[in-house]
Amino acid sequence: MQPVLCVRIRNFSFSLTALMLCFLTEPAAVRAGGYFLYEVGTPDTGLASAGYAARAQDASTVFTNSAGMTMLDHSQVLAGVQPLYTHLNFAQDRSTSARGTDGGNALVPLPSGSFFYVYSLNSRIKLGFGSCTYFGGALEYNLNWVGRYFLQGATILGTSFIPAAAYRVNDWLSVGGGVNVMIGFLREKAAVRNLRPGQDGQVKYQDYTVGVGGNVGFMIQPDAKTRIGLTYLTPVDLNFSSIPHFRNTGPVLLTLLRRRGLLGSPVDLGITVPQEVTVSFYRELSERFALLGSVNWQNWSQFGLVGISINSVNPRSLTQNLNYDDTWQIAAGLQYKVSPELMLSAGFAYDSSMVSDGDRTVSAPVAAQYRYAGGVQYQWTEHLRTGLAYEFMWQGKMPLEQSRRTGAALSGQFTNTLINFFSLSLIYVF
Repeated sequence: MQPVLCVRIRNFSFSLTALMLCFLTEPAAVRAGGYFLYEVGTPDTGLASAGYAARAQDASTVFTNSAGMTMLDHSQVLAGVQPLYTHLNFAQDRSTSARGTDGGNALVPLPSGSFFYVYSLNSRIKLGFGSCTYFGGALEYNLNWVGRYFLQGATILGTSFIPAAAYRVNDWLSVGGGVNVMIGFLREKAAVRNLRPGQDGQVKYQDYTVGVGGNVGFMIQPDAKTRIGLTYLTPVDLNFSSIPHFRNTGPVLLTLLRRRGLLGSPVDLGITVPQEVTVSFYRELSERFALLGSVNWQNWSQFGLVGISINSVNPRSLTQNLNYDDTWQIAAGLQYKVSPELMLSAGFAYDSSMVSDGDRTVSAPVAAQYRYAGGVQYQWTEHLRTGLAYEFMWQGKMPLEQSRRTGAALSGQFTNTLINFFSLSLIYVF
């Protein structure tokens, strides 16, 4: 993902490539096996995403599997909100070179939500539209923390707008697809150590961009009580371009940057939001119980290849490999109908880590993730249903050893890393 301009010059002979490697190799942090969020304010939160591509019980299937729209008999709308409570603290050890604070609770609790609408044209053809932010997150460390020369703050968000359509081919097969128009936002900042001791400088980078991808889904019904969903989410290219802004930077360093043509020069950053494949099942065990499960793959190794170029008097470009790994998720869940109006749900999921311990950075504090979830839905009237869900995501302790060619070193571990998701959804059937 994206960078951070970490500039510390020890002598006057530095290369543009070295500067760019320091500037542009830190991805802003998010969650899921990598940077995806399964939690977007829908009832799926109460299942830890089990049955993600097969549940098809409300309009959120526009995104999770567009073919699932054919499972809905009537037009309907879903609106969801999702506040968060997070915890991410860093504990340094004696190998850390800079002095400062521990950074505080760095995970920013960004509220999120979603909106989905399905229009039933007839029994075979359904049209849909959705909007959600499934990619992104934010970190905000204390400005004077020990890792400030690596990162002070980072935000990356991808908000998607998804028109979709589905067609029931026959009694057991439905197909669907949609366009994923993503508006991407990137903002990062880091401290700059001036050549002479004193107040740190700072560099910021910020930009918006738009990328386009798509999704394809299939829904198979071997019998009336069983659904198997398969969905493919294509990659989305986000190409950011902005001029880094320096503040309180010493005159010697500014002179060096100016001579190299780096002041006022746009920096282009190209990232790929990963492709994803999900296979899910839904099986009614009785009139009251249903079992759900999912297996998911995400292509984070491609996301870790960051394209970097600088449009200066001496143009340079390169591809930086952040050594990210593809991730896998396995999830299982259960639904129980207490009464015709009341339904309970529970789920568990495991996601493999996008980074190994040796490749973990302050901007990518991720590890293997464990999700524990529960939810409730209540049918108030023939047309109105509401849902409440809670999910606890745990990553625990994560060791970190990060260094720069400039001599900066950061060593320690993140402790008790967790996120609490609280989801509220409203579903109205026309």
